[in-house]
Amino acid sequence: MPFHTSFACLWCGTAHATRSADDLEGWAQLCPDCLGRAGDNPFLRFRLRDALAERTAAGRSAPDPAIDLGIDPAIDREMLAYYEARAPEYDDWYLRRGRYSHGVLDDMAWAADLDAATLWLDGLPLGGRIVELAAGTGWWSPLLASHGELTAYDGTAAPLERARERLLAHGLLAHLHVRDAWAEPEPPPADVLFAGFWISHVPSSRLVEFLALARRWVRPGGTFAFIDSRFDPSSSAVDHAPDPDAETAVRRLDDGREFTIRKVYHGAAALEAALIEAGFASATVTATSRFFLLGLALAADQDGPG
Repeated sequence: MPFHTSFACLWCGTAHATRSADDLEGWAQLCPDCLGRAGDNPFLRFRLRDALAERTAAGRSAPDPAIDLGIDPAIDREMLAYYEARAPEYDDWYLRRGRYSHGVLDDMAWAADLDAATLWLDGLPLGGRIVELAAGTGWWSPLLASHGELTAYDGTAAPLERARERLLAHGLLAHLHVRDAWAEPEPPPADVLFAGFWISHVPSSRLVEFLALARRWVRPGGTFAFIDSRFDPSSSAVDHAPDPDAETAVRRLDDGREFTIRKVYHGAAALEAALIEAGFASATVTATSRFFLLGLALAADQDGPG
């Protein structure tokens, strides 16, 4: 199939325009979302294999940017599989149950930090159209939905079913969709973008790239807020071994299955600098006493300086 600079995706019909003749999307005639799901769909895998062969045969054999950045797509697929399988036990992490309990003192410190993070988020000027990326089981979704019209995305379906149940239990509604956090924003621009414990799944080599995508999600004058992990030996399960310097980690489920995921403990100063580089007008990242980072970035108002 010849290269197309613009096309309607063969799988979902979404219109897409490529940036260069090396873009696999143009060879596969698949949008970025569908290309990213090629590992889970026989037709998409077939189109991806053909596109790679056709691009090589045409002499467009430039290295894949993912290889240049040291990114292994297999880890991303394994991480999605992990969070899909972990959905029934994910809230044990928030509630310090089972393997996530580290004793009375550490668990009290965790609860205090979780309360502080919740009060911080609830105190932000949230409203209008709110988008939540990597919503998971929806721990933060009821709070967000109580402030505006919430659209919540996650990479797999099982956590979103838990989020739906949580919202209904609070008498709240939201638009819930399976969607890659790396997919380009959908219009209209959001007033607020929120991500809970997603930034720590972004490799350092792509941090500015993702934060620039976050900037594209929000309108001029809009807000990007996030809550994420600080390194602490007691932040994960007792049978995990967190490493502050690694960018991947092995995670175990209650049934003993193990998965390798991305886990990066970005520092507050590095995050602030990356947010400004990504195009936000201002950025502040603070920390709770032990466990969490609290990030707030504002997009410049188009009618004046940021």
